[in-house]
Amino acid sequence: MELDLAREFYRKMLLIRRFEEKCVELYSKEKIRGFLHLYIGEEAIAVGIMDALSPEDAVFTTYRDHGQALARGIQPNRILAEMYGKVEGCSRGRGGSMHLFDAHTHFYGGNAIVAGGLPLAVGMALADKMMKRNRVTVCIFGDGAVAEGEFHESLNLAALWHLPVLFVCENNGYAMGTALEFTESETNISLKAAAYRISSRQVDGMDVVAVAEAAQEAVSEIRAGNGPVFIECLTYRFRAHSMFDAERYREKSEVEEWKKKDPLLLLHQRFPNIDIDKYETEIVQIIDEAVDFAENGTLESIDDLEKFVYSCEVIP
Repeated sequence: MELDLAREFYRKMLLIRRFEEKCVELYSKEKIRGFLHLYIGEEAIAVGIMDALSPEDAVFTTYRDHGQALARGIQPNRILAEMYGKVEGCSRGRGGSMHLFDAHTHFYGGNAIVAGGLPLAVGMALADKMMKRNRVTVCIFGDGAVAEGEFHESLNLAALWHLPVLFVCENNGYAMGTALEFTESETNISLKAAAYRISSRQVDGMDVVAVAEAAQEAVSEIRAGNGPVFIECLTYRFRAHSMFDAERYREKSEVEEWKKKDPLLLLHQRFPNIDIDKYETEIVQIIDEAVDFAENGTLESIDDLEKFVYSCEVIP
């Protein structure tokens, strides 16, 4: 990997990290309400995957979606405004933290339902195939989704229909507060995808270079017409499942051990010429501007509460 690309990766991961840390501060001040799921520790996956995509490719993700949204190119201003519930947000303040959406970047959520994004991604990929659109649909989900029926149904249909979809499992070892070993008899999730005759592989999800290389290979395979591909990224979240999580299901020593594999630390060790201070200064300014933008945003008028709400009248 060239130094310039390594610098770009580091900057994007640092932006995600500092953005998430600011969100913790704002949530504590009750500026952000509702649920908040942090991506700290998993930044290498979002940055590595998005690097392999074209602007036209479609992205579906989970409620832990800030990192993917930033890596995809959605502006921090619009993301934070969304989390504040302001009209200037990417979903007009109606989605909040868990439902980020941006049609311009083909970022289709942000889905609060565990495994809910998988059938949507399969449907998008099927539509692309039927309309002969040359694009890839990426579906990112956690290891908890593997316990849901939608996971198996979606992989099965994607394989049967030979769809252009990249499945990316962010395996951080815990489905909310339950370790993977207590929910799955086979903890190698890539083997489950292989059972559906899908090309599958495991990768170190803390290593942005490894993720980017695996994603580039997978996307090339899909664009060549070779059907779906599955990547299992072995990763770890340094924070609790959500801001409401007491985190009593794992030892602090385990978290500290994983922090030795911090994606930012690993990349800087490989490329010590990256100017960390330069990016820190730049990103502090970006985040300060995002906070000002969100603070000064507009709350939706009560008169517009029924806007974008549709109903179907049943005629007897």
